[in-house]
Amino acid sequence: MEKGNTMPKLSADRVKEIGRTLLIAAGAPADEAETVARHCTSANLVGHDSHGIIMIPGYIERIKVGHIVPGAPWKIVQESATTSVIDGHWGFGYVANEKAMRYTIEKAQKSNVAAATVFRQGHIGRLASYPLMAAEAGMIGICTADSGRSPKAVAPFGGREARLGTNPISIAVPSDLAGPFVLDMATSAAAAGKVFLAQARGQEVPDGWVIGADGKPTRDPSQLKKGGALLPLGGTEGYKGFGLAAMVEILCGLLTGLGFGVEPTGRHNDGCFMAVFKVDAFRPLAQFKQEVADFARYLKDTPPAEGSQGVFYPGELEAMREADRRANGIEIEDKTIEVLTKLAGELGVAGKLGL
Repeated sequence: MEKGNTMPKLSADRVKEIGRTLLIAAGAPADEAETVARHCTSANLVGHDSHGIIMIPGYIERIKVGHIVPGAPWKIVQESATTSVIDGHWGFGYVANEKAMRYTIEKAQKSNVAAATVFRQGHIGRLASYPLMAAEAGMIGICTADSGRSPKAVAPFGGREARLGTNPISIAVPSDLAGPFVLDMATSAAAAGKVFLAQARGQEVPDGWVIGADGKPTRDPSQLKKGGALLPLGGTEGYKGFGLAAMVEILCGLLTGLGFGVEPTGRHNDGCFMAVFKVDAFRPLAQFKQEVADFARYLKDTPPAEGSQGVFYPGELEAMREADRRANGIEIEDKTIEVLTKLAGELGVAGKLGL
């Protein structure tokens, strides 16, 4: 396998403009294109390139085959003072889920706690984007997601065939820290997007991420699309990641009504469960934010283990990457630039974008 790849750097504004322009050319309303491109660029900024602009061509392909419906209605099908069930009608997941989180925050402002399920929506991208909205509003936000009955990528612990999605979990907490205190993790050893990103960059993946169709460990990322599977989080203790993934599947697949397994169309249909807790309902927000910051500093004061760079609180590395990439640009691999350039030509916007 080819090692390495050149990595041109683009500004965040440039990355977002490329994504927005391509989506509009593919039939997305301007406001929806702006939302999707903003989320993808934010993922690139914090170093989650697997959920960045590399995803745009795939979304446009889903528009072409009818799996994503630009301008789809957003409908509340059931609700109470503290709960909502929302049908995204196959629209962009970024659009449906952001609106759902905003609505859930509004409910929590009045009732202190609120929760929602969202179903029939496209890929929602970097999961942390949504609980971070709650943290900015002085609340603790929790979000879990799965891919409904979309094609699966993760083998259950002890198995060799994919039966689960990567089923991520994210929790964000308000604090006085310079960067957000946020957990954002797949319940698999890695997100599938990180494996595809490694393939695009001509790189191998670490041991313990992927098994081939024969059930044997492999470092070749291309094996994931050739009948292989991701392993659950935890290595020899992978039953823990498997257990978390199963619970996420219940919250986001069964509680939403999407179900489990794989539907014949292969349509991607993210299900999401979100919950929001107003900190002021439990203790004064200012005191809580200060104590979270003190707690983070307490963790960081831990003497470093041999060979480590020390302790980083959850979300700190992403904040550091964002500061660097805003100042110095976002690295985009040549292969992705080539795909975007070809797509711009097909959509008739290459001249407009200077690609």
